[in-house]
Amino acid sequence: MPPLAPDDVVFCILSFEGPDRYAQVGGLGVRVTHLAETLARRGFATHLVFVGDPDAPPREVHLDGRLSLWRWCQEMSARHRAGVYDGEDAKVRDFTRTAPPYLIEHVIRPALAAGYIPVILAEEWQTADALIQLSDQLHYAGLRQRCVLFWNANNTMSFHRVDWKRLEFISQLTTVSRYMKHLMWHMGLNPLVIPNGIPSDLLRPVKPQQVAALRQALGVNGDGVMLFKAGRFDPAKRWIMAVEAAAQLKAAGHRVIFPLRGGIEPHGAEVLDRARQLGLRVVDVNGSPKTPAEVAARLRDAPPADVYHLNFFMPQALLRPFYAAADAVLATSGHEPFGLVGLEAMAAGGLVFTGATGEEYTLGGQSAVVLDTDRPDEIVIRLLDLRENPDRAQAMRAAGRQQAATFAWERVVEILLDKVSFVAQSTGTLPPRHRLALTPPAAVASHGSQRCEPTAAPLRK
Repeated sequence: MPPLAPDDVVFCILSFEGPDRYAQVGGLGVRVTHLAETLARRGFATHLVFVGDPDAPPREVHLDGRLSLWRWCQEMSARHRAGVYDGEDAKVRDFTRTAPPYLIEHVIRPALAAGYIPVILAEEWQTADALIQLSDQLHYAGLRQRCVLFWNANNTMSFHRVDWKRLEFISQLTTVSRYMKHLMWHMGLNPLVIPNGIPSDLLRPVKPQQVAALRQALGVNGDGVMLFKAGRFDPAKRWIMAVEAAAQLKAAGHRVIFPLRGGIEPHGAEVLDRARQLGLRVVDVNGSPKTPAEVAARLRDAPPADVYHLNFFMPQALLRPFYAAADAVLATSGHEPFGLVGLEAMAAGGLVFTGATGEEYTLGGQSAVVLDTDRPDEIVIRLLDLRENPDRAQAMRAAGRQQAATFAWERVVEILLDKVSFVAQSTGTLPPRHRLALTPPAAVASHGSQRCEPTAAPLRK
């Protein structure tokens, strides 16, 4: 069967988050942005529908017309300026009501008329009802059989709000790791696994002068131990464990330098208060630095501290020097559906400490330190052991960069295309030249193989 090509399908991604600063809170915005761009660079016509910046154009076209950005709910966003999740419930209702009919008329019908198969990739609970409505409206229009619908779970957040019976019936469920698949198995669901990815430009080595400047600005010398952690201030990310490990290192006589970047979540106050209670000096580093050099200057001007709270926006250009410079990047979590931060840190050459849930890129500890407990002394013991074995630490950094390359979006898109082809073939959506002659089920029943259920739900009757 020939692989799917740009003249076969049109992709339409539905997501609350997207490429705008307004629309990026966690990893979802980064994920859908790079997925859409990679598909478009491969030649596929790709539409990304998201709750975007209210002051940006409602639609933008990039990459020679192959990538269309559609900003939804802009009138509501103009009244809710704090970001994509400000006024979330009202936006979900508006997205569910208005996006399906518009997409049918302006994306799906034109794609079908031009001979393409529309492939809808919906992300997270906020789009679940919209996808159900889209399927129903396609069915009523006599178009459902000609489309492929996927719905992806990046985490278990708000799973209780999803109408699983209807969603599983109208779409193919997917998720980002075997860990998530197993969690969903317990709910009676069986999603396909399509991993997350990283843009290939994150695989470029971090400039040594940026690393040296950062360590110098922080005063990291021979006896200093530099930690780094970035992510939402979510208790599941084990921030308290991280600051307790820093305190144990300090109590053992090591000079601790712990820059960290959290979010706006209330748990952040608890984390910083706990650090102070443990005797760690905490300093807020504010401003709007745009380059690694500007960040280093801010740190040089800051008072000496154990914990530097980096209270400014940090894109990859600012994060990557920290990943490479730290003696340990604490991408620890008690529940991690995938662990994009750890993968990004590995790509930058970081020595990464992860949890033991969805971080399947760690190769069981070959490319990162996998922590099995929530005890801070596990961080301390493993870190000090690696400091005494620098060759092993360097080998782990190298293995991490090599493993991260296997998760470049260009490779992940190949997995996605295989899954789309599989689902489209099983539902009869593929054009004849892509179809395989399958043996009727009755002919293979006697071989005792597991019965293969259809991967997409039948149409509503």
